Amino acid sequence: MATTQFDSPADHGVSGAGRERKFSTGSDRPYRYTLYAVVSLIGAIVFYFVYVLIKNSIPGWQFAGWSIFTSATWSFGDNKFGVLPLVLGTILTTFFALLIAVPVGVGAALAIVYLIPRRLQLAVSSLVELLAVVPSIVYGVWGALVMASFMGNKGEPWLKNLAHGVWPFNGSTPGYGMTLGSIVLAVMVMPIITALSRDVIVGVPKELTEGALSLGATRGQVIRKVILPSCKTGIVGAVTLATGRALGETIALATLLGGVTQQSPLPVRAFATGSTLAAEIALDFGAITGKAGNVLFALALILMVIVGAVTYFARSIIRRNQRQFQ
Repeated sequence: MATTQFDSPADHGVSGAGRERKFSTGSDRPYRYTLYAVVSLIGAIVFYFVYVLIKNSIPGWQFAGWSIFTSATWSFGDNKFGVLPLVLGTILTTFFALLIAVPVGVGAALAIVYLIPRRLQLAVSSLVELLAVVPSIVYGVWGALVMASFMGNKGEPWLKNLAHGVWPFNGSTPGYGMTLGSIVLAVMVMPIITALSRDVIVGVPKELTEGALSLGATRGQVIRKVILPSCKTGIVGAVTLATGRALGETIALATLLGGVTQQSPLPVRAFATGSTLAAEIALDFGAITGKAGNVLFALALILMVIVGAVTYFARSIIRRNQRQFQ
């Protein structure tokens, strides 16, 4: 007698579900083609931007000559194109701004996460993120109308007396100059460092901190030996973004640095006036005439090389740190 074998409903459900969830091998082709198109478009835009920048800078290099790298005199109206004061001004203002902003910004991020009461963390974090998107002209006006008089009357004389007039805190105290520009620039980039570092610190697993505390570590030891090493990559990324913002800052520094003068061609003192590559491009853009205008494209190319070198250095640190944890 023949027997009929019946499959259970559960078996039918499993096999049916498996057939329904199986995707065809070509289902991801539109997704891949879309990604390829987006990447190609971005690459084409970047390539075209660099091409136009290099093409327009070549007449500027020819017009200014090799003295552009060696001369300490910059006077766009007189066709004197020594970029050394501008390069030094860019590097010095960024360095001293980061010297102030990095420890304060990272410390503020740690305070938001671990010291401020939980009910205030959202309000403080929102305020920091709001400061990060304030236009640079607002910081420039604040620095020119408020901080300049304070630095000229109290801040710079106090620093001069504290250092007993020894270099670099010597000479006149005009208020405007490298010191004021570095302080305002630090205030501008500090919210970026704080906001990004705070997001990275929040992502540290609680098991790491709780485990360290259970072993008898103090809160300071947990921060130094557990949290900061775990967040090193993210903090370096935050500092890199802040560095890019500082190197490319334009309007605020054009308002606060006072410009390159014959009396102070190089920023050899903390209170000296000066300028940066980005600020000088903005100041001289309206006076472009003939090949002299192509010199500004050369300044933009120099600034792009500096930013690219800083970014590459930061990425190398991140890659080295990632290899240590693999």
